[in-house]
Amino acid sequence: MVTIKDISKACGVSPATVSKALNGYSEISRETVELVKRTARELNYLPNAAARLLKTNISHNLGVLFVDDTMSGLTHEYFSRILNSVKEEAEARGYDITFISNNIGKEKMSFLQHCRYRNCDGVVIASVDFQNPEVLELVKSEVPVVTIDYSFDNSSSVVSDNEEGCYYLASYMAEQGHRKIAFIHGEGTLVTQRRLRGFYKAMKDHGIEVPPEYVKEARYHNADAVRRATAELLDLEEPPTAILYPDDFSFIGGQTEIIERGLGIPDDISVCGYDGINLSKILNPKLTTWYQDADRIGRESVRKLVESIEGEGTGAAEQIMVSGKFLAGNSVKKNN
Repeated sequence: MVTIKDISKACGVSPATVSKALNGYSEISRETVELVKRTARELNYLPNAAARLLKTNISHNLGVLFVDDTMSGLTHEYFSRILNSVKEEAEARGYDITFISNNIGKEKMSFLQHCRYRNCDGVVIASVDFQNPEVLELVKSEVPVVTIDYSFDNSSSVVSDNEEGCYYLASYMAEQGHRKIAFIHGEGTLVTQRRLRGFYKAMKDHGIEVPPEYVKEARYHNADAVRRATAELLDLEEPPTAILYPDDFSFIGGQTEIIERGLGIPDDISVCGYDGINLSKILNPKLTTWYQDADRIGRESVRKLVESIEGEGTGAAEQIMVSGKFLAGNSVKKNN
């Protein structure tokens, strides 16, 4: 293993000078710093993590708390894109990531205990029950956290603008002449509340009354539940002419129900998805949907977390709102 003494010998400077050059001390000349860093790279020098922790009190290890109730795990495209972006941004900033759970081998421990056990500098929290006592314990602890799509008063969050997305999609359906617009939404989360707010605001702005039976709850990423909700809508005495779905993946359940009834999309019924995952581009017809910028959500969450860990910026908790964009498909027709 290459050591600081090896670098000092190769550069012809003292070990103390090498250490200061590698750690950014201002009294070392720029030429010496460049020489030391170049030599360190050439010798494939890697700093000792334990020694670096003792010196800086930073382990350069970020925790990721991700609990997926849909049981789709990392195959959930929206969250997998977020997590991949978290990984890439963390690595670019010199951090590793550790997934946080309740288990270390056969030992049970809380999320906070796991964070301390793994010596995590901070945690990105996504796709959990944010009212879970163990999640609340972690958020209220000394460990810096950034939450995704949920906001607490004492910590920063990165939030996809779900109100904006649903408002735009519902407005688009109305502007195509649809007056009977239904909304199948996910379970009762903060994300769902924001989407409902956007939906009802769009309906109000376009002068459309929404019958209570046009708004159905299913579950995100659950094609079977969405299929059942679609069947209930189509069985109404006055079924909708357009349906907004909770996400692109669960729309497959709705599509199956529509096709098995001998109906066509968009000739008989218009539809919109949500998320803008790759699946939406290969469906026939191409699905009209709303793209959530998962890559930026992941990057921003790490940026804010590292800023908090390293004492940069104001340190104040803030909510970072991330806009998406409309992706036009062929699943909504003009309703004259």
